[in-house]
Amino acid sequence: MHVLTIVCPDTTGIVAAVAGYLSDQGIFIDESAHFGDPETRRFFMRTRFTASSTFSRAAFADGFQPIAERFGMDWQVHDLRIRPRVLVMVSRHDHCLNDLLYRYRTGAMAMQIPAIVSNHMDLAGLAEWHRVPYFHLPVTPQTKVQAEARLLEIIEDTQAELIVLARYMQVLSPALCARFPGRIINIHHSFLPGFKGARPYYEAHARGVKLIGATAHYVTADLDEGPIIEQSVERVDHTQSVDDLVAVGRDVECLTLARAIKLHLEHRVFLNDRRTVVLR
Repeated sequence: MHVLTIVCPDTTGIVAAVAGYLSDQGIFIDESAHFGDPETRRFFMRTRFTASSTFSRAAFADGFQPIAERFGMDWQVHDLRIRPRVLVMVSRHDHCLNDLLYRYRTGAMAMQIPAIVSNHMDLAGLAEWHRVPYFHLPVTPQTKVQAEARLLEIIEDTQAELIVLARYMQVLSPALCARFPGRIINIHHSFLPGFKGARPYYEAHARGVKLIGATAHYVTADLDEGPIIEQSVERVDHTQSVDDLVAVGRDVECLTLARAIKLHLEHRVFLNDRRTVVLR
């Protein structure tokens, strides 16, 4: 099973050309979705297909290249049998990490986790139980540069293709964010920008909020303002305590982050300036 992803200037004839080429190669299309953005004039396409046992990516590329050049395509073919390597970063809150490790262990999430990186030692036991290497990188204003240098070494050594901030409570440097565009996913509550700081649920409870949500987005140098991948909300009411709201928040963060990662791993998410196109 493979996925063909395409980004190019929007024009007529793209879908016909792609489908025609796949048909000529005897390739069966299992699923296909596309979107032309009238604002950016960019075209996005994702096609999942089944090929024969003799399928060759090199031969496919040679035959497809004239079409790609004609339409100015940025394109890739992904083998879904290969599980991407996902490095997880976390601080002290364990709910998102617990959820991802469970999905990883049970095979519900098609990924490998070669390492967990944290600025605290609190969750080392959890990583050990799942037999995942755990790297402790303390971060202070004085050690931040050295810690990020070591993080880059870990990313390279583990060949991580995606970095997930599963409630990692440190701000990554602009240089690090720029080095991995569309490859770092963060999760946070959706009270921003209304309720900032260390006690957002207390402030939200005091204001009588009726919805609690979470946002998963790609990380950029603009704090918590990267292109959004997925958002979820849960309704709450006046009968619920602050602890109740925190519990709802934990659940919605886990679910939203898992959905965002799955969408990314299935190559359904395309960067489109400050937004994303998600072909479900």
